[in-house]
Amino acid sequence: MQLPAFPSSLLPALGHIMRPLVRLMLRKGVTYPRFAEHLKRLFVDVAEREFGLDGLPPSDSRISLLTGVHRKDVKRLRGGQELDEGDLPENVSLGAHLVSVWLNTTPFCLRPGRPQPLPRLASVGGGCSFDALVAEVSKDIRARVVLDEWLRLGIVRLDEQDRVHLEAMAFIPQHGFEEKTAYLRHNLHDHACAAVHNLTEDAEPFFERSVHYDSLSVASIEQLRERVSEDGMRMLIAFNQLAAELEAHDLPSADQRQRMTIGLYFYTEPSSPTGSDPTKADRP
Repeated sequence: MQLPAFPSSLLPALGHIMRPLVRLMLRKGVTYPRFAEHLKRLFVDVAEREFGLDGLPPSDSRISLLTGVHRKDVKRLRGGQELDEGDLPENVSLGAHLVSVWLNTTPFCLRPGRPQPLPRLASVGGGCSFDALVAEVSKDIRARVVLDEWLRLGIVRLDEQDRVHLEAMAFIPQHGFEEKTAYLRHNLHDHACAAVHNLTEDAEPFFERSVHYDSLSVASIEQLRERVSEDGMRMLIAFNQLAAELEAHDLPSADQRQRMTIGLYFYTEPSSPTGSDPTKADRP
């Protein structure tokens, strides 16, 4: 079997995508041999899961041919521990759910998107307290445990009246590397899945658009940063409210349940002096 030649533009594009990830690995002490072994396992895992024939799992020889990984290593890696492809960690998914309720559900918000400061204790605020908010989502975890963790992460603050204020309009930890890593994994994975789908599938493409300029001043960048922060968060809160309303009425069977991610990002860096002509809008 002869494998098709890959497009000449693919490797440079993948290298460009990997550059910030390599920067992250070097800053956090992940060496090339360590990552190369993990990447080898990943190649074998994807080939095993997604490149079978006639509904049957591929043989070691076929995986070796597809991936270029030596057959001896394929056999070793197929018998090892499975790669972690699970959902967001429980503490992160619970936190996101709590913030969604705080943003969208009375009496915890003045109106959708306007969370109220909540008295910390139910003995003071009753059904409109932080204790009540946590109890709305889970009866198995104490509100004090959630509060202490959220104070550590910078998600909430306490005022002099012992009221809890939501500092981030979505579950975005200000501190806590493990929590931030969970969102790195989730958000970049789903963005990459949408982009790969649009490149490789004949089905309806996922929405993936961006706007970019390369000749702006620092002052203009700051103005855009503030505008994206305000309008972008307003848009995400509106999508969050709609998704919460739809989920409350949906009753899909277990095999019909769908998950989705909607994202928005902003990035800036100095323009290359030899950069190409500015392009106003980018489309896949």
